[in-house]
Amino acid sequence: MIEERLKAAIRDVPNFPKEGIIFKDITPIMMDADLSNSVVDELVGMYENQNLDAIAGIESRGFLFGYPLAMRLGIPFILIRKKGKLPYDKLSYDYDLEYGSATIELHTDAVSPGNRVLIHDDLLATGGSAHAAAELIKMAGGEVAGFNFLVSLNFLEGEKKLLSFSNNITNLVAY
Repeated sequence: MIEERLKAAIRDVPNFPKEGIIFKDITPIMMDADLSNSVVDELVGMYENQNLDAIAGIESRGFLFGYPLAMRLGIPFILIRKKGKLPYDKLSYDYDLEYGSATIELHTDAVSPGNRVLIHDDLLATGGSAHAAAELIKMAGGEVAGFNFLVSLNFLEGEKKLLSFSNNITNLVAY
């Protein structure tokens, strides 16, 4: 089962990025080509019949599996990046973080009106980044078809912040 294989690979890094946090490090997955391919296979199986028009990945770890998923599904991959990283005309969305604020951006031509877009990222914690990404997709005229995360930290209840966009919220590993 993919969840067991992922849990065996994901390592806990105590006190990163600050004291008291246990960081779920997915980089060991990247060191295992077979496991990485299994992750993409699992994602394809989950989404190949959902009539998606695009996959949107949130910078930067959302690119790791979001882009291969989009390629395997034969649909566009949309970059959602931090402010100042995209070169073309863009839409921006400001949101609050636990300590401060951030801005993410999307090219204006990345989403066509009515496009069904799956938002993918590596980890769901409080839901702030995914919520902001969903707001960008809506601003561009798209529909949030769902959210997918490799890892969900369920105790932080980030899913609650996303339910107003879609109840199609999935993960491969939950803690």
